[in-house]
Amino acid sequence: MSESFMAFFVGERVAMHEILWHGRGGQGVVLAAQILAEAAYIEGFRGVTSAPTFGPERRGAPLTASTRISDEPVRTFSQVAPADIAVILDESLLDAATGDGMLRGGGMVIINTPLKPEEIDARGCFCVATVDAAGIAWEHHLSMGGVPVVNTPLLGALCRASGLVSLESIEKGLKKKMPRSKASFNFQAIKTAFERTEVCANNGKD
Repeated sequence: MSESFMAFFVGERVAMHEILWHGRGGQGVVLAAQILAEAAYIEGFRGVTSAPTFGPERRGAPLTASTRISDEPVRTFSQVAPADIAVILDESLLDAATGDGMLRGGGMVIINTPLKPEEIDARGCFCVATVDAAGIAWEHHLSMGGVPVVNTPLLGALCRASGLVSLESIEKGLKKKMPRSKASFNFQAIKTAFERTEVCANNGKD
């Protein structure tokens, strides 16, 4: 990743960072947004918020949730759009996450996919990060109703790709949102995702 891109996220840390999570009902989109907010607060950010963007949806329906992170108290509670970072739990939602001004130019998209960043057809000047979160979930026996749990592995990918929060803060955030034994189980998948996330500074597509 380029130094200038990293500076945007973690250099002087003066901007508000807006993250939009894209998934489907039942994938834990809202919980991931909450864990990130908790971890950011532990990391030392003074302003954090998280919320479903459109409210509860039926299982399998597209759903978004947002996380705002700032060095100063957050007084903005409107829908996040455009976002600085889009985290995509279901690859089929890529176009919705990056189209129609949903993601700022120069922003980042983090995708659950076995593909490499340069293989992603995301139109626009975005930093692309990929990780096979589903494969990692199966590897760590993380599933619910026969479906891989990908929300927590993607927290590891976000840590690696953005540098906004540390793995240590994510682990502490997990323990505040789920039982300790379950948090430890999920954290192993998060660490694996952190190690396997691949980042391309710019996909170079218009």
